[in-house]
Amino acid sequence: MCGITGVYSLDGKEIDERWVENSLSSLVKRGPEFQSIKSFSNAVLGHARLSIFDTSSAANQPFTDDSNRWTIVFNGSIFNFRELREELEQKGVCFRTTGDTEVLLELYKAYGKDCLNRLNGFWAFAIYNHVNKSVFIARDRFGIKPLYYSHSNDFLFFGSEVKALMHFPFKKHIDKEALNLYFQFNYIPGPLSIISEIKKLLPGHCITINNKDVQFEQYYKVPYEKENVFIGDYDSQKKRLRELMEDSVKLRLISDVPLGAFLSGGIDSSVVVSQATKFTKHLNTFSIGFSDNDFFDETPYANLVAKKYNTNHTVFKLSNEDLFESLHEVLDYVDEPFADSSALLINILSKYTRKQVTVALSGDAGDELFAGYNKHKGEYIIRNGGWKSEAVSLLGPVWKLLPKSRHGKFGNLFRQLERFAIGMNLAPEERYWRWCCFLDDAAVKNLLASNYHADAQIINSVKSTFLKYFTANGDMNEVLLADVNLVLPYDMLTKVDSMSMRNSLEVRTPFLDYRIVEFAFSLPVSSKIDSLMKKKIIQDAFRDDLPAELYNRPKRGFEVPLLQWFRTDLKDDILNRYLSLKSIREYNILNEQAIEEIKKRLFSNNPGDVHAQIWALIVFQKWLEKYRDNIEMD
Repeated sequence: MCGITGVYSLDGKEIDERWVENSLSSLVKRGPEFQSIKSFSNAVLGHARLSIFDTSSAANQPFTDDSNRWTIVFNGSIFNFRELREELEQKGVCFRTTGDTEVLLELYKAYGKDCLNRLNGFWAFAIYNHVNKSVFIARDRFGIKPLYYSHSNDFLFFGSEVKALMHFPFKKHIDKEALNLYFQFNYIPGPLSIISEIKKLLPGHCITINNKDVQFEQYYKVPYEKENVFIGDYDSQKKRLRELMEDSVKLRLISDVPLGAFLSGGIDSSVVVSQATKFTKHLNTFSIGFSDNDFFDETPYANLVAKKYNTNHTVFKLSNEDLFESLHEVLDYVDEPFADSSALLINILSKYTRKQVTVALSGDAGDELFAGYNKHKGEYIIRNGGWKSEAVSLLGPVWKLLPKSRHGKFGNLFRQLERFAIGMNLAPEERYWRWCCFLDDAAVKNLLASNYHADAQIINSVKSTFLKYFTANGDMNEVLLADVNLVLPYDMLTKVDSMSMRNSLEVRTPFLDYRIVEFAFSLPVSSKIDSLMKKKIIQDAFRDDLPAELYNRPKRGFEVPLLQWFRTDLKDDILNRYLSLKSIREYNILNEQAIEEIKKRLFSNNPGDVHAQIWALIVFQKWLEKYRDNIEMD
């Protein structure tokens, strides 16, 4: 787990090594143990190392093979590297290190880009060929590891984070379409980034660069075909899921440094812990809860799992003071507007977990693969009809009048019922898009000054890349496929990677073993969700492994109680700093009148999701303060 950066000269122009040195300095938290660059006639590669496998200096990067023909910089972990190493040794390859980096390089030498489909893990890497002076860059199948790039006529720059590319010499402008999508989602979907000149390399994609020839290629997509279904009854499906999960977790326990697991008290992380304890005695597990707000505290459920499996369990009870500290840490680290507020909690969890271990397993992706969100339940009800959906729809005008908020039992219920009623009247793909958003197009347009309104054609083009999975006679697997391509890489995985790397912690996601993903999309919808249960097959397959109390309880999510916080401790900062008239007028990006209306809603009896809008505004305003000297303002 590391940070990478580099430059390739497309037309022979000289590269200043200081560009890469400065870029690398911004990635130190991703790789605090060793940083180095290596220069070639038309490229410079940089690497910041966090040692996971083979912690010796012999495995430092940039790493060059014995023939002195190939050099790699690599961020990630290959969990089947020992199996691949044995295969290569049988072909006569000799190794001088014991980790996965050299195995990856030798595998690429043997198979070229076809090596990617032999890997089980996550990665973003670049390999330089000294002979033909080309570079090959690749990102893992599902976007667990990030990779940003900027492509001009003269150079191709790349790096693990946006901040790494901010040090390179090209003009930078705010991307208006990315900004509009940010305020819709509270994150920015790829390939866009907040900077027009910087793009995200899409999951499952690679780049081959040879002189002026730059080729982008998709090497992997989830193999979902309605006809390609798992052969076997429900009991066979459960058995196969157990086999896959056990092996996935076992692979992800390989490490040369201390390892543990996040334990939220939810089904997914509990399943991971239950499997990990088959191979590790007294596994280190970590949870966080709220000492000031019981509504969001799930640590009692985590304690039940920890007790059942005799883990070495640590609970971090958080107060508002802890959140304030995390607020400033997150705002200082984020280099692209990202307003999923649970990042504050992942940051704290990662910070305290890192004091004891260097690697942590997580239960991420179970919801996206197996239908675990409330929106999935809503989609199921709409598609299958019944008196409940009809009643909610008929009462639509009532839900609009009731006070709504995420931060209370009834307010959250009314909020969900209104969204459901609105969604019922939309086509499946439009409903999906709307339920992914905090704001619709009109609300975002009202929020921004006219000179920052988006080009509708570009927005629709981005939108179509995620809604292409919906077909006329499709089922809910299409919804999940859209989640795996949108919500998972650009919200959930971005959050975990950014916050864990801020604390130099590697997080591994057993549910994203490609074999489990492909298995999930071979299952019928009925194995994942029905009228009574979400994530049905996960709950059923591991029912005997988990405490009974984990079942049939409301899913609360991993959220920060922002509303209370904004109305009290952060009130002054909101009114007099982040959303002050002076601040809004300084950049002329936001609509002054819309901001005033948002502030009024914050202190009303019907705040709705206003706290999410305010958090998105705070994150953006802080980002603007930090990078305004690097940006060409329109």
